[in-house]
Amino acid sequence: MATVLAFDVYGTLIDTHGVVTELEERLAASGKAELAAEFSRRWRDKQLEYSFRRGLMGAYVDFSRCTREALEFTDRILQTRLSDGDKDHLMTTYTRLPAFPDAAAALARFHEAGVTCVAFSNGSREAVEGLLDQADIRERFDDVVSVDEVKRFKPDPAVYAHLRARLEVAPGDTWLISSNPFDVIGARHAGLHGAWVRRSPEAPFDPWGIEPDLTVSDLEALADRLI
Repeated sequence: MATVLAFDVYGTLIDTHGVVTELEERLAASGKAELAAEFSRRWRDKQLEYSFRRGLMGAYVDFSRCTREALEFTDRILQTRLSDGDKDHLMTTYTRLPAFPDAAAALARFHEAGVTCVAFSNGSREAVEGLLDQADIRERFDDVVSVDEVKRFKPDPAVYAHLRARLEVAPGDTWLISSNPFDVIGARHAGLHGAWVRRSPEAPFDPWGIEPDLTVSDLEALADRLI
């Protein structure tokens, strides 16, 4: 049994594509509502790209700034001409994204089994606390660990070292749970165990020769394997 489970938040616990309905409404004004799903995907991809680039540059900013800049870029490349009010509304929506349907039940099982669970995110502590609270799953976590505490982004090794230092736990006793292959690879490279939540059966894992210790389709399946 793992000593500590560190759950990624965006894309693992919280559905970043939960913004699609709001995008459809905002894009309808320009007759481009059909682009909502593509807009959501590009927004998320660019958000991560910006965090990677800033990490390499040593130019850390709050993750919400990466999110806003990615929104601005996606609006430009898709020529959707969102108003500043639309963008502000979408950024607010991003603070209220829904949890995946399997999250609450799986976390309850870990909690009842006495497993130490923490939320571990690129987002600020305030942003993560807000997301978990509105999703009614905050009470399932013993702590929230944010990269903002070290001003680096995943998958920088310093981030995973900080996680272990905060928790005072050995690498072999720490599991990183994420739907993002780059995060799992980063954790494995830093000596942690890594579980990949493969939320789409079509999703490939990066062919780097660093594999997850465990691959599951959802968090309920993770609970089945680790409890």
